[in-house]
Amino acid sequence: MQSLQINPAVRASFRCQASPLNPLTKPSSTTASTQFLKPNNTPNDLTPLHLSNLEKLLQKQIPEPIQLDTRPLLHKNSNNGSTENKGRILLESLNLARLWPEMKAGEEMSPRHMNRLQRLLSKTEEYSPRNNLGSRWREYHGSKDWAGLLDPLDENLRREVVRYGELVQAAYHSFHSNPAMSTEEAPAPRYVALPDRSYKVTKSLYATSSVGLPKWVDDVAPDLGWMTQRSSWIGYVAVCDDKREIQRMGRRDIVIALRGTSTCLEWAENLRAQLVQMPGSDDWVQGDSKVECGFLSLYKTRGAHVPSLAESVVEEVKRLMELYKGETLSITVTGHSLGAALALLVADELSTCASEVPPVAVFSFGGPRVGNRGFANRVNKNNVKVLRIVNNQDVITRVPGIFIGEGTNKKETNTTVTKVLNVLDNNNPLAYSHVGTELRVDTKMSPYLKPNADVACCHDLEAYLHLVDGFLASNCPFRANAKRSLVKLMNEQGPNVKKLYTNKLRLNLERVAIPSSGCLPSPS
Repeated sequence: MQSLQINPAVRASFRCQASPLNPLTKPSSTTASTQFLKPNNTPNDLTPLHLSNLEKLLQKQIPEPIQLDTRPLLHKNSNNGSTENKGRILLESLNLARLWPEMKAGEEMSPRHMNRLQRLLSKTEEYSPRNNLGSRWREYHGSKDWAGLLDPLDENLRREVVRYGELVQAAYHSFHSNPAMSTEEAPAPRYVALPDRSYKVTKSLYATSSVGLPKWVDDVAPDLGWMTQRSSWIGYVAVCDDKREIQRMGRRDIVIALRGTSTCLEWAENLRAQLVQMPGSDDWVQGDSKVECGFLSLYKTRGAHVPSLAESVVEEVKRLMELYKGETLSITVTGHSLGAALALLVADELSTCASEVPPVAVFSFGGPRVGNRGFANRVNKNNVKVLRIVNNQDVITRVPGIFIGEGTNKKETNTTVTKVLNVLDNNNPLAYSHVGTELRVDTKMSPYLKPNADVACCHDLEAYLHLVDGFLASNCPFRANAKRSLVKLMNEQGPNVKKLYTNKLRLNLERVAIPSSGCLPSPS
């Protein structure tokens, strides 16, 4: 009978009970069960014995109070198997005790449950494991053209791609926070808030348009201001200077990050789609190496107080190569949209800027075509590795120009087809061709974005990172444990997020305190 009196109390509220060996306490009295804990209320000669009994009782019951099994007790007093007691035994066997109010409340307030909630709110930036890449860094940097890593997408490569995309986002944020630039003096070094603190910015980069708007534009629309300036801050050079990160990556990484189109004159350059001869094109390249006129203009033109993008990049990378001479280095060029096009020109020039250049790789997001097949051959000959992240619904990746035979099997046995394609390439002034390896994602694969998302959403960098973070393989659904925040996607492309998740997210924002990072985990 004593065990029947103790067990319900332990199950309901886990209150301590009096020692059954204490003759001065009454098990049925709440006051007595509380007083037995106080030595001053018992005779002095029995105090050690009571404390010893209490210690033994606590050692047996406290470590695992939830695992107490009440089924034998219920069965022992089942009144010959009555229907009521059989039902209680069945409920106990189904382990429904956790659904009882007192058990549910205890579980929700348990440290394990609260710690899990805290991790979800504070660690939304952990998209994929931060594994050590030391022994395979060249493979992840493209030495084998990412063979076997794209479909299905390797989790380490996914994390690297997203990380480089966020470095491009930092370039966007830095420019839009202060787009204007003085026309009378050289600009001061610009502060860039990098998402990866293991990198430090060493050089600001500027692009200059070779075309300018007529002077009467400033008179008619003086409010345009920085939109009409010929030179604009377009990106930066950064280098990894954290010893632990260098050890994790297996090398010291030099990054060039370039933003996309943001000014009127940059848009004007994008529309200059005719192919022009690539400077320094040699005879060893099969066919003439040509690139888009507008891209080359932004890359090679000097500003009034700033050097050209080409001069700045080459000078800074050479300086860093000399500074860290003897170390294992890599050069990574990353960009979005216009920045992706310029990244190819940067990587091509860096690959031949010195006698011993570290491995050069390009991670581009939503990049347009840059040149013809001769330029693609030139990049491949220079051993520049290019990974193009392409959204299937992004029209920017299908311009400029007219592609002829793009995607045709390189091992085509029909020599007649090959000869016809070569003739068309050489005689068509708009015969463009993509460069490198492709990682193709699709807006329709995301359970959060509308399948008919607009053109801006399909080209948006945050949407790209959202799709890469959820991509598993071309024949698989969206990754269920994707951790990239939907708050960022809502801020950038709110109208293109499905209303179901928009409403849920708004409710979460009202009920849950947003952490300092401004992120909330994606519903999965």
